[in-house]
Amino acid sequence: MVKKLLRRLGHGGGDDAGTGAADASTADTEVNTSDSGFFTTLFMEREGDTPPLATWRDRAQQIQAQAVPRPRGEALFQAVWADEKHTAALGPEGLLRLGHYLEFVQLAPEREVIVQDEQGDFLLIVLEGALAVDRVQPLGARARLGEAHPGDLLGEMSLLDAGARFSACRTLKPSVLAILEAGSLDRMMANDPRLAAALLATLARRLSLRLRQSSARLSTLLAQP
Repeated sequence: MVKKLLRRLGHGGGDDAGTGAADASTADTEVNTSDSGFFTTLFMEREGDTPPLATWRDRAQQIQAQAVPRPRGEALFQAVWADEKHTAALGPEGLLRLGHYLEFVQLAPEREVIVQDEQGDFLLIVLEGALAVDRVQPLGARARLGEAHPGDLLGEMSLLDAGARFSACRTLKPSVLAILEAGSLDRMMANDPRLAAALLATLARRLSLRLRQSSARLSTLLAQP
């Protein structure tokens, strides 16, 4: 999968710096879907060995997500990710281009955005509010793994490998989220590969940090008598 992804980025079309995502709304007509469906086809390839796919379209209806005006959503996104190591190098214009591929929504408290063990085709970025990250036990009890706050990512592992969700995530207070779907990531790779590479580097960096933190906690637990 990694070789295929690198090959896809290396041969992706689109402008390297300026206009690749200038009009993401027309990307569907500009991109040959047979050539740009890397992430969406991952979910097709996993059919039969994973739970049914929970798309963002279905989840948005279930949790009554309300659209946030794009200017406000993009402003919040740029504010919380301005210091992100990889995407900040693109400058405000690059973050604006990245924002073109996102959907911005507002949610009431106690909305289950990500369901444990489902297969989901989206990740989310917290822009306002807070979400609980829980591991649901076999009898229904929840073990709190942590909380997500503005700037945090959730659901990126399942988006990248089409695997099942490890935890359940629900809003603790009124929250604003940015949503990136697999299809939007495919369009970004085709139209603006430099931007897609910066985003994937950000995801890899955050996943690596999370793994190191988990390893440190495990080492502490194993060291206890």
